[in-house]
Amino acid sequence: MGDDERPTWERFPATRYQGSKLKLQGDLAAIFARLEFDTALDPMCGTGTVAYLLKTLGKGVVAGDGLAFNAAAAQALVANDRTTIGGRIEGLLEGLPDPIAPAGLVETVFDEIFFERDENRFVDQLLPRIHALDRPERELALWCLGQACLAKRPYNLFHRANLSLRRRDVPRTFGNKATWDKPFPAHIRRLAAGADHAVFQGARPCRAVRGDVLETDPGGFDLVYLDPPYVSGRGAGVDYLDFYHFLEGLTEPAGWEARILHRYRHKPLAGRGQSPWADPARIAGAFEAAIDRFSAALLVISYRSDGIPTVEDIARFLSRAGKRVEIVDVGRYTYALSTNRNSREVVLVGR
Repeated sequence: MGDDERPTWERFPATRYQGSKLKLQGDLAAIFARLEFDTALDPMCGTGTVAYLLKTLGKGVVAGDGLAFNAAAAQALVANDRTTIGGRIEGLLEGLPDPIAPAGLVETVFDEIFFERDENRFVDQLLPRIHALDRPERELALWCLGQACLAKRPYNLFHRANLSLRRRDVPRTFGNKATWDKPFPAHIRRLAAGADHAVFQGARPCRAVRGDVLETDPGGFDLVYLDPPYVSGRGAGVDYLDFYHFLEGLTEPAGWEARILHRYRHKPLAGRGQSPWADPARIAGAFEAAIDRFSAALLVISYRSDGIPTVEDIARFLSRAGKRVEIVDVGRYTYALSTNRNSREVVLVGR
């Protein structure tokens, strides 16, 4: 594929994952265009939107994340150059759900928590079919199932056992009950088409890895992009493992049941509440450690103007690492479900 044929970032499929930078890709593309680099690391890639942007710019990208579902998404949509999933979908969905098959983990453990019983049964029965696929078809199908699960959830999260919100016959100020109640197969077919449309051959090889940002090999990259979880100025952090534990279970079903913390109603996974990136008392140290770890590369950091640590704190960390710092005000951007109308999106560039 020639440069004139390479897709732009607009081809990346819409996601319901919290904190996605999809709507800021144009601003980030303008910043990347001013920097000279051929290889990039996105070690906290989340949905993979920025890693995908870097791939469309012709860069060799390694996209990583500590969460299994995010690493799988990066394999499907960034590292993958040619494999599509649409031709497999009808075979995966055929005959599901089987009403007389034995109940699986989702139907048993998550009954009355996130989805209706027949939906739980569908997920249980689709999952082994997905995991029988080879990479990257497996990761593409997991992405479709995970995004379908998010679409059918109030708030697009798994931090509360709130199936009752779907069932209430009341006027609504958020969400879309028609989307929540749309059958899983309809969501998955639509999502597969979007994922397939995003797949393209990169100008340079790209990879996906699973791992903690503070343990990632820092060598061999011209640029490192950091988009860490956000702790607001009032000290409210985002624990992505707690928010998306159900997607982690879908991605690693073999060890799912052993990791479930049954004392909580929403059945999260062990490790909940342990991330320094969600702790206002430890996040500054995590920031400084990450900056020091990748100090040999160009550093680009996405952040919010009212976070802990402050933008000024992060600029100091960059200066201590020997960087000349530029702070780009991207403007006011409100994330879904956020009531914060004052925070601004900023990008720090350390050369």
